[in-house]
Amino acid sequence: MEFLKEMWGFMKVRKKFWLLPIIISLVFFGSLIVMTSGTAIAPFIYTLF
Repeated sequence: MEFLKEMWGFMKVRKKFWLLPIIISLVFFGSLIVMTSGTAIAPFIYTLF
């Protein structure tokens, strides 16, 4: 949780709010790949990439 506080503080001080959508999308796609790696949905997810 400390990492998220530091990251938010960095973005707030340096005015780098454009990083937020990039970080959110990377976390979303990473978790999607990890969650579906062992299921029957995996072939359909991998065709997107």
